[in-house]
Amino acid sequence: MSRVLAGPFCTQILADYGADVIKVEQPGQGDDTRYWRVDGETATWGKEDKMSYYFAAVNRNKRSITLDVKHEEGRKVLLDLVKTSDVLVENFIPGKMEKFGLGYETLAKLNPSLIYASISGYGAEGPYSKRAGYDIIAAAEAGLLHITGESDGPPTKPGVALTDISTGLYTHGAILAALQARHRTGKGQKIDSSLFETQLSLLTSVATVWLNMKKEATRFGTEHPSIVPYAAFKTMDSWLVCGAVNNRQFKNLVGLLGCGSVGEDKRFGTNDKRIENRDALKAILDECFVKKTTEEWLQALEGSGMPYGPINDMEHSFKHPQAEARDMIEEVDFEALVGGKLKTVGVPVKFGNTKTSIRMRPPLLGEHTEEILNEIGMEDDKIDWLKKNSVV
Repeated sequence: MSRVLAGPFCTQILADYGADVIKVEQPGQGDDTRYWRVDGETATWGKEDKMSYYFAAVNRNKRSITLDVKHEEGRKVLLDLVKTSDVLVENFIPGKMEKFGLGYETLAKLNPSLIYASISGYGAEGPYSKRAGYDIIAAAEAGLLHITGESDGPPTKPGVALTDISTGLYTHGAILAALQARHRTGKGQKIDSSLFETQLSLLTSVATVWLNMKKEATRFGTEHPSIVPYAAFKTMDSWLVCGAVNNRQFKNLVGLLGCGSVGEDKRFGTNDKRIENRDALKAILDECFVKKTTEEWLQALEGSGMPYGPINDMEHSFKHPQAEARDMIEEVDFEALVGGKLKTVGVPVKFGNTKTSIRMRPPLLGEHTEEILNEIGMEDDKIDWLKKNSVV
């Protein structure tokens, strides 16, 4: 019962690992992201008007049932599904599921072994608990935007919804932990995760510095607050990233750059000194990197043991030899697309004894409704009644 990104990302991970995930959607409308298309995308979908690449990115390996849980008969169907389910994931504002008669206490009486995962903007308690949660708002209120961007520029939103995605990651791990606990105790439990708390936790070292030193964080662009050099550098034709995480690597780097004397400069003798004089060092390194192309620098750095890499666009990211070697592009049949095929990002975790797979393309809205209702023993005449009354 989750929509948009954090919940669907969480459940897609579980689906990729083999779970039978049923996506419960509102009849007629479905998940809002079914309609979130980029410029020019509509032409690729032919006559299908309730599907997008955004939705497809986080809803593969799932079945879709449309169900109006505001209707008494719709709630009854959901309760029947809960009886045989291991996990329920929802991302309504706290208290909304209780208004539907579908809160944890109610469902736990029906299925005591149920893992009930709630994802919200701010968590179940506190003064902000009833506020809706959005990635960019949580990223703003919990510090991410404050530390992202160039030092002399405005706060910058990351290119993907990191707070939403990370909340999904946290929640999927919590679900697996709760399932393991159930093996020991035989009991389910409620999980309460939020975008705000996730984003606070993602501040990691930045947060720990402030909590203990009250030293306010600032924006560093691609640079690192406690490692210098560690940043993006403009080359003759594009950009690359490179760093030196210790004194040995620093001397190695400046030697490869052809400015070995910099390694003997007392201003840059230790990481602490390099942090103190970061602007002066960055200016020197900028002058070095711009003298050659990115490819020339990559060849020079190859085999050096240094951390480095080009800043790739999407084409070069997915043409990367490692992406091919690790099966990070997969393709499934999808008749809704004009070309009949959907390419999708592969599963990023590989198991030694089991194989993850893209078993199913993303579902059309309500595509599996009858199939799922039949599985819980519903007769065809009852299904017809639910359809006529817009319950499914």
